[in-house]
Amino acid sequence: MDFASIRIITDDVDRLARFYELVTGIEPVRPAPVFAEFRTAVGALAIGSTATVAMLGDRAPKAGANDSVIIEFLVDDVDREFARLRDDLDDVVLEPTTMPWGNRSALFRDPDGNLVNLFARPAS
Repeated sequence: MDFASIRIITDDVDRLARFYELVTGIEPVRPAPVFAEFRTAVGALAIGSTATVAMLGDRAPKAGANDSVIIEFLVDDVDREFARLRDDLDDVVLEPTTMPWGNRSALFRDPDGNLVNLFARPAS
């Protein structure tokens, strides 16, 4: 079994796709207006409209309701990436900080309120 992706359900695929294109520098694959996928060498971040899960009825994920998952991106230089993005971030949770376990992290929320972490591991 291989890990494939994490999918964020949203009311506005275009807005979230633009945000993650800015964050990752990756152009999303858009096979349909209701879906976008950012493919990397190790997995993908998918963004789907609420229409993609409507058949689940009351059990469907709710857009903008996530408060338990952190979307993490491993970067070479947290401070440089954060500086590049800072003017486009509306909700910064943690400015670049060295964590007690050695990772350098910056956390912010995407337009739907999902928590995003840019991090770098300590040099070995």
